[in-house]
Amino acid sequence: MADKSELLRVPAFAELPDDQIAWFLNQAQELHYKAGDTYLRQGTPADSMFVILDGQLELHGEIGGETAAFTMKAGDVTGVLPFSRMKQFTVNGRAATDSRVLRFPAALFPDLVQKMPELAKRLVGLMSDRIRETTRIEQQRDRLAALGKLSAGLAHELNNPASAAKRATSQLRDALKKIKDASLELGRRDLTPAQRAEIEKLEISFVQRDEPPSDTLAISDLEEQLDSLLRSHGQSDLWQLAADLARKNIRPEVLDSLFAALDAGTARAALVRIAASVEIAGLLNEIESSTSRISDLVGAIKEYTYMDQAPVQNVDIVKSLETTLTILNHKLKRGVVVQRDYQRIPLLVNSFGSELNQVWTNIIDNAIDAMGGKGELRVRTYREDDCVVVEIGDNGPGISPEVKPHIFEPFFTTKGVGDGTGLGLDTVQRIVKKHRGSIQVTSQPGDTRFQVWLPLAEAAIPKDKN
Repeated sequence: MADKSELLRVPAFAELPDDQIAWFLNQAQELHYKAGDTYLRQGTPADSMFVILDGQLELHGEIGGETAAFTMKAGDVTGVLPFSRMKQFTVNGRAATDSRVLRFPAALFPDLVQKMPELAKRLVGLMSDRIRETTRIEQQRDRLAALGKLSAGLAHELNNPASAAKRATSQLRDALKKIKDASLELGRRDLTPAQRAEIEKLEISFVQRDEPPSDTLAISDLEEQLDSLLRSHGQSDLWQLAADLARKNIRPEVLDSLFAALDAGTARAALVRIAASVEIAGLLNEIESSTSRISDLVGAIKEYTYMDQAPVQNVDIVKSLETTLTILNHKLKRGVVVQRDYQRIPLLVNSFGSELNQVWTNIIDNAIDAMGGKGELRVRTYREDDCVVVEIGDNGPGISPEVKPHIFEPFFTTKGVGDGTGLGLDTVQRIVKKHRGSIQVTSQPGDTRFQVWLPLAEAAIPKDKN
């Protein structure tokens, strides 16, 4: 049988009066478990608190939607605790080694609070620690869920310009070889200064020209005209050259002067060099555009995660929204039109910046899904007293009256299995409250609006002139 000295060695019971220890021992039941024995099962009534005297117990199951395992040792208190709202055990428990525990019935918690107030206070502290750990696990899951939503789209967004730059680099090697061979051919020919000047003038004008025909049909017609001109001068194998020049909107009459000033062989070499120069200029523009897109996306990711920045700072709400829209561009570009209505004066909020981005991500992502990926997303900011209001709306089917009261509940989701975590709007509400703000939603078919109120940073509030 357990004695007073054993229970006093448990930190939660240390230095408690002997009469209180004696009362607890009289109400508790001493249990012995062999290694592998189950002492609690998931889904059974949460009716007992356990004080571990000897051995080790293991807990395993889902916490915050994520599989977790904990080991409890001698001196730990587990099971349900006073003031807990737990109705059923959410994990399974088994003995990792031969163990000895005291089982205290939850039905006697009111008596425990009255007779052992100091123990009740300590147990509340243990429960607070448990809640903090569970919250930490849930928040980590939320971050991973948000990352999962974004990573595939971001990979695609980054892969497109990266592939384009790689493809252009490969083509650039071929174009450089063409221009080298053509330049060598021209170097072997006895050209007058006037002829060289004419070639260089045409080359510069073609490279700098940026006036493509307005449609595909016009390009096709121009390509036929250029090919016909080249064939008339004995150049029947330069159809690719005709296509390249057509895309730059080069007119046939521009080439007439070249054939008038040069013999057929020299004109051919000049055209190949000019076309290669045009191709190189286009490829360089494509590489520059692709790498700039990659740089912009990397910058947006760093802004979104607040990488290399202080975790708490004054955040420009409009900049935060725009960064999120950039990150979600892979979903928006499929058919969502974004309507922006931003207050011009910067609206700053003292914030955990990356957490606010998670708020916008969850609301916008839900709006896109509600519209089936096609519709109008409305993003508005304005000031109301000492708060900034962010309104995010969509013209989807709306939230039904039956669903609306539950949308901020943890784990509630209307999406199919694998499509939603049920944590999005619960996370949104928790983060908004953490920032001393509030959130509300109004919805009817064709007009759903989430409004988030956040207190302005002191730097954004004009000082009273009086």
